[in-house]
Amino acid sequence: MPGVEEPVERQDPGPNRQSDTPTSRGRIAAWAAFDWGSAAFNTVIVMFIFTPYLTGRVGAGMPDGVPQGLLGWMMGLGGVLVFLLAPVIGVWADTPQRRRIALGTLTTLVVLVATAMSLVREDNRYLWLGLGLYCAGSVFNELAQVPYNATLHGLTTSANASRVSGLGLAAAYIGGVVVLLICYLGFISGDGPTRGFFHIPAADGYDVRVSALLAAAWFAVFALPLVLSRPVTDPEDPPPTSPGFFGVYRELWRDLVEQWHMDRRIIYFLGASAIFRDGMVAMFALTPVIANGVFHLSGADITLFGVAGNVMAAAGAIVGGLIDTRLGSKGIIVGSLVAIVTLGIVMMCLSGEPSFWICGLAIAAFVGPPQSAARTLVLRMAPAGREAFVFGLYTMTGRAVSFVGPWLFAVFALLFHATRAGIAGPVLMIALGMVAVMLVKVPRYHPVTGENISGAS
Repeated sequence: MPGVEEPVERQDPGPNRQSDTPTSRGRIAAWAAFDWGSAAFNTVIVMFIFTPYLTGRVGAGMPDGVPQGLLGWMMGLGGVLVFLLAPVIGVWADTPQRRRIALGTLTTLVVLVATAMSLVREDNRYLWLGLGLYCAGSVFNELAQVPYNATLHGLTTSANASRVSGLGLAAAYIGGVVVLLICYLGFISGDGPTRGFFHIPAADGYDVRVSALLAAAWFAVFALPLVLSRPVTDPEDPPPTSPGFFGVYRELWRDLVEQWHMDRRIIYFLGASAIFRDGMVAMFALTPVIANGVFHLSGADITLFGVAGNVMAAAGAIVGGLIDTRLGSKGIIVGSLVAIVTLGIVMMCLSGEPSFWICGLAIAAFVGPPQSAARTLVLRMAPAGREAFVFGLYTMTGRAVSFVGPWLFAVFALLFHATRAGIAGPVLMIALGMVAVMLVKVPRYHPVTGENISGAS
């Protein structure tokens, strides 16, 4: 894109950011443990157990595509709320102490909502309760990522940021595998009136409702190390501000203008990444709905797919983090999105469980690398001391069009009364995001130090 100035080079902070000391390794472990814990909400609630329970067993008796379409609308509503609230969190949480407060508060809200989901019975009269809790939990969970991602600034150097980011995502995917296995073996597997090792009654959705309780407890336990850890102060951090709710948006506009004049490439990238991230979120979140409504997988099979899919995603995240500084974040993002779009089109044209397993697992392998690469690239491009603000923008822009993917899914599914037709929505968003990223020039980084070097890619 024309008219792009060279960025102000970020200096690698000093000893407070080194990642080779026992203290730093402990903080990195606590940071990764949060990702491990949050995986319970993402896998059990958002994707593989509670969501298909809502659109399948709770929504039973409604016309085909209606529960799935309503879910798409609620996902879109949640996206709008995150879009409005993320900059408030990002601007307010501009110091380590405030990030800790915001992270603790939002994590507590996620845990409470997940606990309340155990009240959703297998009756379509409870569908709106389940959808409302799903929307609220998703909003709190997304907002918690703003202070969480910003803490990466104090954990490591620029050279190691991609590895630590990849480690966090890998921990999330592996944690998802573990918690899904516990849910499957303990509460869901088998047939008959009781399920799993603990003989949970299948009637009235108790197998899923107990899984929601486990997700809440899992997140609470593994989030504690990071939430309770002492914040790392950085002399480059700006003093705390209190602009007020509406003042946040005035400050946001002022900072955007300042960033535009300093280095507008990050603005371009945030806009482009918003499109493909929305498509990926919609694709991954709606995969269990597609598995059940199009390929007719049972709830138990969807849980097993979630286990296998998270293994593939973890492997992809680790590999992506390791090769990020060698191949470049932009190259990893574009290559992964090409693969996801191609596989999504193929999946839309096929039928049968084997087709879903092959295409779905292949897509899962390419989900982690662009997420890790985008987070690393934003961290490297962010001005020193403004990480919370930039990650607030990252979350906000990610939700600026977040309603489009789910709503496109809903429109196609409701229009054609077929869940299969809805697949076109997320695939289209990912394809548009891929083209947008290809048009953005991003800074190049030294493969060893991680610092900006001249030129762009």
